[in-house]
Amino acid sequence: MNTMSVVPVMDKLIIYQIFTRLFGNQNTTNRPNGTRDENGVGKFNDINERALQAIRDLGASHVWYTGVLEHATQTDYSAFGIQPDDPAVVKGRAGSPYAVKDYFDVDPDLAVSVPDRMTEFEDLVQRTHAHGLKVVIDFVPNHVARQYKSDVKPAGVIDLGEQEDPSVRFSPNNNFYYLPGETFISPESADDSVTARDESVYWGTLNECPAKVTGSGSITATPDVNDWYETVKLNYGINVFDGSRHFQPTPATWQQMLDILLFWADKGVDGFRCDMAQMVPVEFWQWAIGRVKQRYPRLIFIAEIYEPGLYRPFIFQGGFDYLYDKVGLYDALRRLMEGQGSCYELTRVWQQESGDFAQHMLRFLETHDEQRINSRFFTNDPWAAVPAMTLAATMHTGPFLLYFGQEIGVRADGSEGFSGDDGRTTIFDYWGLTDWQNWVNKGRYDGAKLNDDQRRLRAFYQRLNHLVNGSDAIQNGFFYDLQYANDNGQSAGYDAHQVFSYLRYTDRQKLLIICNFSRQETSITVRIPHHAFGAMGLDPAKAYQLTDIFMTNTQLEMVGHTGVSLGLSSRSALVLEIKS
Repeated sequence: MNTMSVVPVMDKLIIYQIFTRLFGNQNTTNRPNGTRDENGVGKFNDINERALQAIRDLGASHVWYTGVLEHATQTDYSAFGIQPDDPAVVKGRAGSPYAVKDYFDVDPDLAVSVPDRMTEFEDLVQRTHAHGLKVVIDFVPNHVARQYKSDVKPAGVIDLGEQEDPSVRFSPNNNFYYLPGETFISPESADDSVTARDESVYWGTLNECPAKVTGSGSITATPDVNDWYETVKLNYGINVFDGSRHFQPTPATWQQMLDILLFWADKGVDGFRCDMAQMVPVEFWQWAIGRVKQRYPRLIFIAEIYEPGLYRPFIFQGGFDYLYDKVGLYDALRRLMEGQGSCYELTRVWQQESGDFAQHMLRFLETHDEQRINSRFFTNDPWAAVPAMTLAATMHTGPFLLYFGQEIGVRADGSEGFSGDDGRTTIFDYWGLTDWQNWVNKGRYDGAKLNDDQRRLRAFYQRLNHLVNGSDAIQNGFFYDLQYANDNGQSAGYDAHQVFSYLRYTDRQKLLIICNFSRQETSITVRIPHHAFGAMGLDPAKAYQLTDIFMTNTQLEMVGHTGVSLGLSSRSALVLEIKS
C-alpha cells in the first residue's frame, strides 16, 4: 500500500552518458559503412572546456565516457604498433566498444595524436574534474575481442592468454575456455556481403585453433551471426561445461582484472559502469570491489544487470553501488509512454523488486543500448518523456542517467552501416549525428542552431536536473506511494492506470508529485491519507498551500485529507511543495 524508504547514505547522482566516438564529430558525410576518414570520428580533445561547462550547467554530476578502452576495429593502426584485427571478427567499420582488445590502452580513434592517446585521455579526465564533474568509464569484464593482445601493458603484468593450457577445455588457471580439436569459423568469413573487404583491411589474420567459447557463453566453434561472435568469454573459475565452481585458490583472471581496475583508478577515474556484470560471478565482485575500495573508498561501481533475482546479492554481497533499473522501471515507463502500460506497474516495481534498496537503482530512459525516445520505434515524440523522466528522477533517492542528445530529441533515423535502421544511435559505425550538430555548433556547444522546440526540450531537462540538485526532499527524503488512497473511484477523476502520485519528504521539505501519462488533459482530485500526514508530521485537519516548484508555478490550496483538486495537462508533471 505505501512505503517509507530508508534515508540514503549516498548522493543522488546525475550521470551524463557520452558516446565518445560520436559526441564531438562534426563530419556529417554519413556514408553507410564509411571509413573513419570518410565519416570522421570524435576525439577526446573535442570534449573541450565549453562542452564540459555545458554539461555542468545542465546539472550533471558525472560523465560516463563510453567506448574509451581500445577495442577491435577495421581501421589500420599497425603503423603505431597496434595489432590489426581481422574484419571477420569486427562488427562494423569502427567496431564494437565492448570487444576490448587491450584493457590497458585507449581507443586510438579518439586521439588527435595516436602516440599521445593516453595523455589526451588523461587531459580529458583533468578537464572534467576541473569543471566539478566525476569520470565514469566502462569496465568490460565478461568477454574480450577474439584477437585480444595488450601492446602497452605495464611491466610485470601477465597478459590474458599468456600462460594458457589450450589442450584442456577448462582450468582455473586459464583465462579462456577452449574447444580442443575444433577451429573457430566466423559467420562473417563466408559472407560475400560483408563491407570493407578491400586492401585497407586484413582478412585471414585470425587462426583460432582450438576455438574459444564465445562471449555470450555459446559453446560452439561456429557461432551464429546474431551471437557475440566477435568476442570470447573470460574464465572466472566457473566451469561452463559442467557448472562446477573453482574459486580456491583465487582464479588467475580475478587478479588480472583487479590489476586493470586499479590501473584506471590510478589515472583518476571515479567510477566504472560494468558491462554485463551479471555474467561474472558475484564472488569475484565481492573480492575485487572490496580491494579497489580499500584504496579508493569513494569510487563507484555500476552494474549492467537484467535479472531482478540477482539485485540483492549484487548489492549486498557483491558490493555494487548502483544497478541498472531496466527490466523494472524502464520497461514499465516505456509501456506507459507508448500508451500501453499502467501505473500499477510502477507500484509493483518498488513493492516487489527494489523498494527497500531503491537508492541503489540507476534510472534512465535512453542509453546506447536503448532506442531513442524520438525515434519512430519508440514514441516519435521527445515530449512523451516529461512524466516518465520526472518520475525516474524524483521517485526515489537513487541516481539517474541522461544519454547525450536525449535533451534535444535526437532521432537516430536510418541505417548507419552494421547498425541497421533500429532507432538506436550506432555504436559500431563511424557517423555524425546531424541533429546533434545544432547543439555542437562547430565546437562551441552553445546550441545556437537549435530550433525553438529543441531549446524548450533542453530547458525541461535542465530544469529537472536543477530541481533534483536543489531539493532536500528529492535528494534525501522518504517516499510514499499515494495510489492506494486514490484508485478505484476514491478520488474524483483519478485514473490510476494513467496517473501516478507520491510524496517525497524530509523535516525541511514536503513534496506532492503527480505524473500524468495520459495524452488527454484531465481534472482530478488527489487525496493524502491520515497515515501519510502523520508520517510527514503534519496535521490532516489544517489547510495548506501547494506551489508547483517545477514547471508552472501553479498555486493551490488543500484542506488536509480532503485532498486537492487540480487540472493536469497531457503528458505532464507537477512537483507541489506543501507549506502551512
